[in-house]
Amino acid sequence: MAQLVLASGSAYRKALLERLGLPFVVFSPNVDEAPLAGEMPSQTALRLSLQKAQAAADRGALIIGCDQVASCGVRRYGKPGSHENAAWQLRELSGKTVVFDTAVTLLDSRKGRHESRLVPCRVTFRDLDERRIEAYLKKERPYDCAGAAKAEGLGIALISRIETDDPTSLIGLPLISLSQMLERAGVKLL
Repeated sequence: MAQLVLASGSAYRKALLERLGLPFVVFSPNVDEAPLAGEMPSQTALRLSLQKAQAAADRGALIIGCDQVASCGVRRYGKPGSHENAAWQLRELSGKTVVFDTAVTLLDSRKGRHESRLVPCRVTFRDLDERRIEAYLKKERPYDCAGAAKAEGLGIALISRIETDDPTSLIGLPLISLSQMLERAGVKLL
């Protein structure tokens, strides 16, 4: 099998990829994640997933790049980085539906080809009061999760509904799409 590289420093994506039982290495690309002028969140996610894969192209034969952009209306929500920002994000998102646009790219550096897929996930938050927000943030500390909602942990208690074709897309790596891409690239999963 060709060397597989995950072009992401995310521990969440690494844990998801480990589910497939394939050997891989991790490379953390240094890519400017700022959106381009007039770029839709889905376009940003697709562009950045490809750029991250391309940044690791000399590291292996099959490179997986991923990106996720959370948005509600015209506002985007990145990784909050701090307790204050996370609390602000959750107050903003209380009772609203957020779209998490998750893109995955598989770049075959041997053949100079790539395939990208966008897997959106619509998440509706419950109405959140200050007590619930503070209790959640103290227990979970989701400062490295877009929208401050760590659905694979206690963040699930903040959510009333999730709509997606692939539940792993919310965590940041859509495994259904990636599995199909890997098989088309000749990787046997089963």
